Amino acid sequence: MKKWLKKFTKKELTIKAAKKIGVKIGKNCRFLNVTSSTFGSEPYLITIGNHVTITRGVSFITHDGGVWVFRNKEKNIDVFGKIKVGNNVFIGLNSLILPGVTIGDNVVVAAGSVVTKNIESDSVVGGNPARKIRSIEEYREKSWENADFIKSYNNVEKKEYLINKFNKSEVK
Repeated sequence: MKKWLKKFTKKELTIKAAKKIGVKIGKNCRFLNVTSSTFGSEPYLITIGNHVTITRGVSFITHDGGVWVFRNKEKNIDVFGKIKVGNNVFIGLNSLILPGVTIGDNVVVAAGSVVTKNIESDSVVGGNPARKIRSIEEYREKSWENADFIKSYNNVEKKEYLINKFNKSEVK
């Protein structure tokens, strides 16, 4: 099998592997270059809804490792928190989701975000710590300004379209 084809067929194996280690995953999800370290040491505390995309470098942290500094006084201390991701969510590149967080439905988490508290539905969040940037409706409106409706194009058609589009914009 060609190398690039393996990359695309890996998706189902990754979802199956995540389920096998205890992550609860809804329907129509996609993981883009997700590794087992994505789900941390307590993957069974993570629930992912339907139609969720998790991109490369995302980490779900279900425990507070910082309590290690108290182990001199309390040898058995640990702090854990469930993580719940709602439906229709996109979690961007290299984001970090901390213990006890619930992410609502219809949410975009921007690349590099550190999610330290619950995210309300219908939001776009980003930053460290992540905070609301705009509503999902405002994001849709802004996206339409630059949208290209070419999802059905093959790679050759897509490349030609984008080269033409951006070469024309440089000439202006």
